[in-house]
Amino acid sequence: MVNILVTGAAGFIGFHLSKELVRLGFNVTGLDNLNDYYDPNLKLDRLKELGIHEVCGASDNEILKSDLSERFQFINLNIQDRVEVPNLFKREKFDIVVNLAAQAGVRYSLENPQEYIDSNIVGFHNIIESCKMFDIEHLIYASSSSVYGENEKIPFSVDDNVDFPISLYAATKKSNELIAYTYSHLYDLKVTGLRFFTVYGPWGRPDMAMFLFTDAIINNRSIKVYNNGNLERDFTYINDIVDGIVKIVEHEYDNSDEKYNLYNIGNSKPVNLMSFIEEIENKLGISADKEMLPMQPGDVSRTWADVTLLQQKFNYQPDTSISEGVEKFIEWYKDYYGFNSKKH
Repeated sequence: MVNILVTGAAGFIGFHLSKELVRLGFNVTGLDNLNDYYDPNLKLDRLKELGIHEVCGASDNEILKSDLSERFQFINLNIQDRVEVPNLFKREKFDIVVNLAAQAGVRYSLENPQEYIDSNIVGFHNIIESCKMFDIEHLIYASSSSVYGENEKIPFSVDDNVDFPISLYAATKKSNELIAYTYSHLYDLKVTGLRFFTVYGPWGRPDMAMFLFTDAIINNRSIKVYNNGNLERDFTYINDIVDGIVKIVEHEYDNSDEKYNLYNIGNSKPVNLMSFIEEIENKLGISADKEMLPMQPGDVSRTWADVTLLQQKFNYQPDTSISEGVEKFIEWYKDYYGFNSKKH
């Protein structure tokens, strides 16, 4: 049986990935430090969906067993912990590590840069060093479309120059890619990096556009529309992201495969921001009060993933339309919060 560590397991992507891996029969250990970058109750509720309860009452570094599946367990642990993370690797003997834990958010990096250095660089190094120490078969880690900065060539290709990030968040993700390449080269470590493109869907993060817009419109608040709406994003539904990661996890590698790989993972169908907002309005049956604002520091005008490499090697085929994805998010939001709830 394959044992997989998923870091950031109480986060948006980590939760969905853990759930799918367990469904497919993998043994999964989820790791998260449950920080308060956004409401920790959302993270705790994701864990409950995975059968993990009473996290706050657990002792330090205690592994909690799921009451829904014997194939899932969880540990409340920070990836920066240079003692307990290697101890976890030693005890559990993982085959594959999927590192999704990170300090997310472009705008937040302008206010709290140290959080990004600590989590995205120090924490990432702790994970990859542990992979080296304990001979992990394969490390898969999250990078970001933000590394492309103001790249004018579209769609964005992994062969493009990404030496000019325009946010600290992007710079830390580029740093991850460099560290990963170096470790792969020096220590013969199999590493795969994934540049995620604007992931959205049920259980999504409250700081992202899909959630922000829906929450504001439902609760009769204005929405902030940056760059006067002249933005394009390669919105990618969560199930399509998880499907791509799973295909990589399940892939049978041989000695002819490269040790270091880097892929874009996105929908490859950019959508204008105003069209995206209109889709939300239509599904809610409510017109948004729009506050038109200038471009924000660190933001980019458009993203568009060239996913040719992922398609060729893993038959990756994202197929969730914006209409379908928005509808599924709104159904979840209404169910979780209640239409007029102020719980959040």
